[in-house]
Amino acid sequence: KRSAHPTLPRPYNTEECAMATVDCLFTLFSLDRKIFWGLFLSLFVSLPVLLLLSGTSSAAPYMFGVTIDDPWTNQQAIHDALASHTVKPTVRVVFDENVPATEYIAPVANIHSAGHVMGEILDSFYVAGYTVQQYLDRTAEYLETLADQVDIWEIGNEVNGDWLGDSSDVKDKIAGAYALARVKGVRTALNFYYNKACSADNPEHEMFTWISDNITAELKNGLDFVFFSYYEDDCEGVTYSKEQWHQVFTRLHTIFPHAKLGFGEIGTTNTARKKEYMQRYYSITFDEEYYVGGYFWWYYKQDCVPKSQALWDVLETTVVQTVTPGTPAKPGRGQAGSAVNLLLLSSP
Repeated sequence: KRSAHPTLPRPYNTEECAMATVDCLFTLFSLDRKIFWGLFLSLFVSLPVLLLLSGTSSAAPYMFGVTIDDPWTNQQAIHDALASHTVKPTVRVVFDENVPATEYIAPVANIHSAGHVMGEILDSFYVAGYTVQQYLDRTAEYLETLADQVDIWEIGNEVNGDWLGDSSDVKDKIAGAYALARVKGVRTALNFYYNKACSADNPEHEMFTWISDNITAELKNGLDFVFFSYYEDDCEGVTYSKEQWHQVFTRLHTIFPHAKLGFGEIGTTNTARKKEYMQRYYSITFDEEYYVGGYFWWYYKQDCVPKSQALWDVLETTVVQTVTPGTPAKPGRGQAGSAVNLLLLSSP
C-alpha cells in the first residue's frame, strides 16, 4: 500500500496524517481545539445510544412509564430501582388530595434525579371533591412550586370517568388547567379512561363519545401527550389484540393530530397475572410516529421497589428487549434510555 503514496518521504503513517488533517481543519475553520475535542468525545460517548435508537421497533421513541403513588417512604429504594433501569423511566407521581405542593419538593427531586417526571395534578377518584376554582387553584400552586422538577403535567386523570362528577365541571377544570400550563410554557398530558366494554350503563361516558362532547378544539390541537388508562379487571376482563389497540390509537390520532399517544395507566391486583400483564403491555409498539408507549404501571412501587423484587427484573427485561429486539437484557444500565426519552421531552 505504501507504493500508492510515492510523494511521501517516509512510510505512510495513518495517525500522523490524521492529526495533520485535524490541524488543517483547525486552521481552515478557525476551530477552537478544546471545543473540537469536546464535541468529538461527546459523539464518541453518544454512539452506543445512537445505535440503540436505530434498533428500535417503533418509528417513535419509546416512553417507559411507571407510576409512584407514594414518593415519601423508602425514598432511597425508589431512587435505586428507577436509576437501575437501562431505559430511563418517565415516572408519574400522583399528587394526593389536600396536600400542599411544598410537601412534594424533596420526594419529587429524589425521583427526578433518577428519571423524568410526569406530575398528576389530582387522581380521578378525588376530582369530584374539588370545585372548578379549587382545582385551578391547586393546579396553579403545583405549577408554581414544582415547575423545575416536573417534565410533563398531567392536567386531568381519567377525565371521562363517570365518578368525576358533572362533565361540564370536568370540562372546565381541564380547560382551565391547560390554560394555566400554557401560560407557564410547560408540556401537558391528558389521560382518559378506555371503557368500551364497560360503559353500557353510562354511554355518555364512553371515551370517544365523551371526547366528542367535551374536549375543545384548543386541547385537541395543543396537548403534547394524550393517554388513556385501561384496567382489564374493571372491564369484564376483556383483553384486546395488538391490532385492536392499533385501531383505537389510530382513531385517537385523528382527534389529537399533534399529540404523542400511549397508555396512561395499566395494572392488575391479581398477583398471578402481574408478570403476564407487564410483558404483554410493555411490548406493544406500533410503527407510528405518534405512538410512544407510556404504560405507567400503577403498582410500580408495590411490585418493583426494592429492585430485588422479581417483577423489577420482569419489567427491565421486557422493556429492554422491546426497545432493542434480539438484545439481551441489561446491556449497560442507565445510559441508553436517557436519550430515548429526551427525544420525547423537547420544548413544547
